[in-house]
Amino acid sequence: MIYRNFRLIVVFRVLLLLFNTLAMAYFYSNNEFITSWALLVLLVVQTVLLIVFAEQSNQRLIKFLDSIRYNDFAATFSSNVSGKTFEHLNDSFNEVIKMFKKTRVEKETQYNYLQTVIQHINIGIIAYRKDGMIDIVNNAIKRIFEINNLTHINQLQSLDENIVHQLLNIHSGDTILIKLYKEDEVLQLTAVATEFKKQGEEYFLVSFQDIHAELEAKEIESWQKLIRVLTHEIMNSITPISSLTNTLNQMIFDEKSNELKFKNLSVDEIENVKLALETIGKRSEGLLNFVEIYRNLTRIPKPNFRHIPVLDLFQTIEQLFMAQLKEKNIRFSFKILPDNLHLTADPDLIEQVLINLYLNAIHALEEQENPEIKMIARQNLNNHVIIELADNGIGIKPDLLDKIFMPFFTSKKEGSGIGLSLSRQIMHMHKGSIHVKSIPRKGSVFTLVF
Repeated sequence: MIYRNFRLIVVFRVLLLLFNTLAMAYFYSNNEFITSWALLVLLVVQTVLLIVFAEQSNQRLIKFLDSIRYNDFAATFSSNVSGKTFEHLNDSFNEVIKMFKKTRVEKETQYNYLQTVIQHINIGIIAYRKDGMIDIVNNAIKRIFEINNLTHINQLQSLDENIVHQLLNIHSGDTILIKLYKEDEVLQLTAVATEFKKQGEEYFLVSFQDIHAELEAKEIESWQKLIRVLTHEIMNSITPISSLTNTLNQMIFDEKSNELKFKNLSVDEIENVKLALETIGKRSEGLLNFVEIYRNLTRIPKPNFRHIPVLDLFQTIEQLFMAQLKEKNIRFSFKILPDNLHLTADPDLIEQVLINLYLNAIHALEEQENPEIKMIARQNLNNHVIIELADNGIGIKPDLLDKIFMPFFTSKKEGSGIGLSLSRQIMHMHKGSIHVKSIPRKGSVFTLVF
């Protein structure tokens, strides 16, 4: 309707101009110059009016586009300014502006909602560009770092220079530990990073959480477990020594006499004394060996990192245990994906870890039918190297899974209980981890993550 009305008016005005032009030519040819000049003026006026009329829709369109460009949705388009011709056009413009206004209100409401959530949570959140300029920071971050106006990562340099370096070089999926000293307290923060893009620019979103209390609780729990194990082992050695010492004292010395005198011992009693002294010596030596093992557990050499093929590592372990595997009729296989997979580690220390795991697997396979050990090396989605050692042995009881990595804990009669604890320390020194999954009577899988 709008375009049809507009077309009719334009056609009418053009016909009017044409009639005016013909009339002006007619009067001019009959030498009626005054009438001709009057018609010329009228022709000019009609032309200007036609141009103005034609540009009215463009002016409204420009006004409409400017409102969108400058987010000025207060503008309105009157339906009766230019008559019925532009009524529908003005109504359409008003409807579109109304929709934009509604969308902006919803967007602002959603933004305010997200800001409220971000500011409310206790976990510190900070979003910044790669150059360090900060885009979002919540109240928890201001409370943790005690900085009210945080606009750039470099402002954290006053707290610790390493923080700035770590945050500017962090990658998506990384988790870093940060220790801050604030007057009389220590903050131990874990920072987890996520990378995203906003308007073509790369941003990092990092969350900070104070885990000092949790770490202290775990540390206390670990010390309590260690003390219980140490106490148990020491008491096992001290109790018989104490008992034998009292027995020897009664056998050798005459307590009835006021003076310190030796008893007259028979040959059998002398033999018993000798056996008792030998027993005390053996238990004392065992206690010294226990202490020496504990000292060795705290003296792991610093890793000498090298770029090594995983294939060489697996072949070395296979050669070490080949005879033992054949003797016990244990089937062994390994797989490496891809074949040229490499690992940055200390080969000697990692070999020690794998040796400990192999010995445990061989022990778990005793008296098992069709015993088998499998090793798999691969890369996960985060480009971490994963080594898995699986057996189909007796498995580990669920109540023992959280204890097997404790120093001196063992379920073997002849075990020292330091193999897995030593392995965990070595993996920790490689910035990696070791964990286990096990099903009783079906087998266990130990996983090394580098």
